[in-house]
Parts: sequence; C-alpha cells; structure tokens
Amino acid sequence: MFRTKGKNKQYLITMALFMAVVSGAFAQQDAQYTQYMYNTMSVNPAYAGSRGQLSILGMYRSQWVGLEGSPETFTFNLHSPIRNSKLGYGVSIVNDNIGDGVVQETYLDGILSYTIDVSLEGKLSFGLKVGGSLLNLDFNGLNNFDQEPIQGDNIDNKFSPNFGLGVYYHTNKFYAGLSAPNLVESNYFDNSQQDAESVQFLSTEKINFYLITGLVLDLSYNLQFKPALLTKVVAGAPLQLDLSASFLLSEKFSFGVAYRWDAAFSGLIGFQLSDQLMLGLAYDKETTELGSTRFNDGSFEIFLRFELLKSYQRLVSPRFF
Repeated sequence: MFRTKGKNKQYLITMALFMAVVSGAFAQQDAQYTQYMYNTMSVNPAYAGSRGQLSILGMYRSQWVGLEGSPETFTFNLHSPIRNSKLGYGVSIVNDNIGDGVVQETYLDGILSYTIDVSLEGKLSFGLKVGGSLLNLDFNGLNNFDQEPIQGDNIDNKFSPNFGLGVYYHTNKFYAGLSAPNLVESNYFDNSQQDAESVQFLSTEKINFYLITGLVLDLSYNLQFKPALLTKVVAGAPLQLDLSASFLLSEKFSFGVAYRWDAAFSGLIGFQLSDQLMLGLAYDKETTELGSTRFNDGSFEIFLRFELLKSYQRLVSPRFF
C-alpha cells in the first residue's frame, strides 16, 4: 500500500478526502482536537466570555506525522466578556491543510454569547456563531507523480456561509454544553463529468452535534482531578466519543490521558508558565489500521494560551475549563 512516495501521497490525500463515504456522498466533519477542553469555543459558541477575562489561544495540530501530505490544522481564537453586560464576544480562525496545499479550507467566524445567572453559582449561556469557510482544491497537486491522473476543475476561494448555535452551563466545578457549530449543509464540490475516467464525488458539510461535560474534583489542597467527555454525532459518520482524565498539580502542572473511541489513545501535559500564559502538548497514537503502519508516527498538538487576568482572584479552578 505504501510502496512509493507517490503512492503514499495519493493514498493519504484520497483517504482524507473520501473516508466518510455514504451512498456515494461524502460527509465532511469538523476539525477534531485532542485538547478540546482548552479549545471549547471551537465546538460551542456559548463558551465565549465564560472565563471572565480576555482569552487568546493559538493551536497547531499535525495529523498522522510521517505520512507525506498529512493533514494540518491551525487554530486561532479570542473571546472575552463585554464589561457591564451579560454579553460575550469571540473571533475564531481555523485553517485545515491536506496534501501540502492540495486541499485548504479556512473558517472565519464571529461569535456572540448571552449569559444569565440561574443559581448562586450556576450560569447559563447561549451562543451564536456567524461566518463561513473558504475552500481551495488543487487537482493538479494530485498528479505530480507517476499515477493515473485524477481529473477535475480546481476550486479557488469558494465561500460557503454558515452559522451555529450552542448552550453552555457552568459553575466553578462543573460544565455541560450542547451545540451545533455549523447548521448549514453545504455541497462543496461535485466533480461529475461525462468522461468515464474522471473521478466523480460529492463533499457535503454535514451538521455536527456536540455534547460536552466535565467535573473538577479536589483530591487534596494542591491536587485536582477532572474527568471530561466530548460526544460528536454527524450523519454519515461513526459516533465520536472522547474521554479524558486530567490532574492539576499546584495550579501549575497538568497531566492526563484520553481515549477517542475506537480511534486513538492520547497523552496530555500542560504547563502554567505564569498566571497569564499556559502551554499545552498532546500526542495521539491511533488504534486503527492506519496507526499500525510504520509510516505513521502518531498525531501531535501544541497550544499556547494568554489571558488578561483582571478578575483572576475571583475564579476557582480557572484553568481547567
């Protein structure tokens, strides 16, 4: 299967584009993150402003390291409450790159949230995300090696508008949220041609539904434990279930493990470099057939988060969610 560099690239890109085949159509899923608990706004717009101060995050994910042209995801977001109001706002930019530029998609979104107090400690937030994505597809990039050519018309900066909704409840020790970040099912491209040798396929942006929850438990005065769960449901793709268990030591060092159901095991570590700056790392080892190949060294994530902690002293366990 991976005899040559060219075949390696063709297999990988084709799989990344077409792995969610259902009745001749392709269900495209949102980007996945191992450290979703630190990047919650990417799956739930109601999270915007919930940390009580300006929060800025940059994240990079490299999928299937060692395979030429493997997917990469770059994420940047910021969010903050609006002073003297129940509103929060956010901005999110996500870039997916597959096949060294063969497929590039950039998501640009603006987010607004509204929060109400439902108990002495509990807050309930409602979120709206409005934006869209720019898609670039270069069929010529698939034909730079000795293989049967894949024919099709290139796509340049095709814009697909979208919007999403979410609800998020949290206290100082518990959170739960339900969301659908992209509610418009967009057909991205249809390479249908009369030529029998041409590849014909349809890629559709399906609605992804997310359920997230987590709980912080104090094990001692300087050790906390947080189990967390993310469930993703999308038509035409298997149920995704992410389970994680993390520990926070002296509010400075976090470590844990995660399991993506029937897909990967993960290790996570985090360092609170200062009250405002946090660094996090994660490594995934796939349990699928792809993970067993000697060309796949696993997947890596790294993020850096900066926060303007004007109200830090009023927060309990602020760094866990």
